[in-house]
Amino acid sequence: MELKRVVVTGLGAITPLGLDVETTWSNALKGVSGAGPITHFDTTLFKTKFACELKGFDPLNFVSDPNDRREVKDFKRNDLYTQYALACAKQAIEDANLLAEGIDRNEVGVIFSSGIGGLHTFEEQAGDYARHEDRGPMYSPFFIPTMIADIAAGQISIKYGFRGPNFGVVSACATSTNALIDAFNYVRMGKATAIVTGGSEAPLFPAGVGGFNAMKAISLRNDDPKGASRPFSASRDGFVMGEGGVCLVFEELEHALARGAKIYGEVIGGGMSADAYHITASHPEGLGAKLVMQRAIEDAGIKPEDVDYVNAHGTSTPVGDLSEAQAVKDVFGEHAYKLNVSSTKSMTGHMLGATGAMEAVFCLLACRDDIIPPTINHADGDEDEKIDYKMNFTFNKAQKRTVNIALSNTFGFGGHNASIIVKKFQK
Repeated sequence: MELKRVVVTGLGAITPLGLDVETTWSNALKGVSGAGPITHFDTTLFKTKFACELKGFDPLNFVSDPNDRREVKDFKRNDLYTQYALACAKQAIEDANLLAEGIDRNEVGVIFSSGIGGLHTFEEQAGDYARHEDRGPMYSPFFIPTMIADIAAGQISIKYGFRGPNFGVVSACATSTNALIDAFNYVRMGKATAIVTGGSEAPLFPAGVGGFNAMKAISLRNDDPKGASRPFSASRDGFVMGEGGVCLVFEELEHALARGAKIYGEVIGGGMSADAYHITASHPEGLGAKLVMQRAIEDAGIKPEDVDYVNAHGTSTPVGDLSEAQAVKDVFGEHAYKLNVSSTKSMTGHMLGATGAMEAVFCLLACRDDIIPPTINHADGDEDEKIDYKMNFTFNKAQKRTVNIALSNTFGFGGHNASIIVKKFQK
């Protein structure tokens, strides 16, 4: 079977750095941190009191008609993670002009994911039952369909009448990269002409923050939220939680050209692997990380030295950053000293199920604009003796360079690994 070429024709993003793609990108290039005190709930009794929240998110800005009370009510009834999904999907679909006359909506799919799903809905409903258990079960009829992790994909499909492949993917922090790889494969195999894909997450509530605190996975640097996420630095003490939604439109090239669509870049390969090691820790030798990058490079039909930029998973955890840095060296050899590596989580925080889609967007824009976003919060002398700093981690300042091909890594609890490769578009 001859595989079709897949391009990206629409982007949307609701992130801690901005409520649209270009604002997010601009702030990333400036090295802006999205971290600050948590406002979603009272953190008095919590060890970590900060995260990368959205700023100024208003659902009314993302409905078709703010004066339509029914539409507004239906939108707000969704869990926050689905609201974020609908918001960024609206941006991407409009950006791609995917509702134009002549586009067959039977051939447009939605593969959109969340690592956790409706955590806040679950927390509210379970808490309400605990408070009133003497009355028996009093759950809302909307509890299950609001909470489940696939409902964002369903809601996007319903809203826009897209009847192609429709499902969610769950692989923890690798979730949205897995969704993108599935979308890529469906389009290149001719199973759909376009797929709306990405991920969203809204974990910044007591169960989310408390759960990650209990695991000792997130930073405790309450005195310096903006400086807390410091990937590849010796003083890193855990990741900073983030939230938001990111959406891309993947489209078959000839279909996109025929309708004169704007093209951001081309998707050329994807890889998946498992660490088969531990439920939360990455393999200390980076075996799964090494394998997933090799598979993505092979799938793309390129050589390791063709890659100009690696957007690292780089969460700012002691074990994870070290094993990924070693994996990049193992995969790229001497070329590891010539390409750029950066972790944009130092600015966005770890957006969990949305993070892979966000970093794929950063890779596309790096190719478009020939610039590498930085890894912020690194200070001279803050070096981990086990990390090879001859590699270019793009510390603190964006770096101009030609970027033709970029690779994005995402790794998730359970040992799930996913990498996707994009390139500058050329006919």
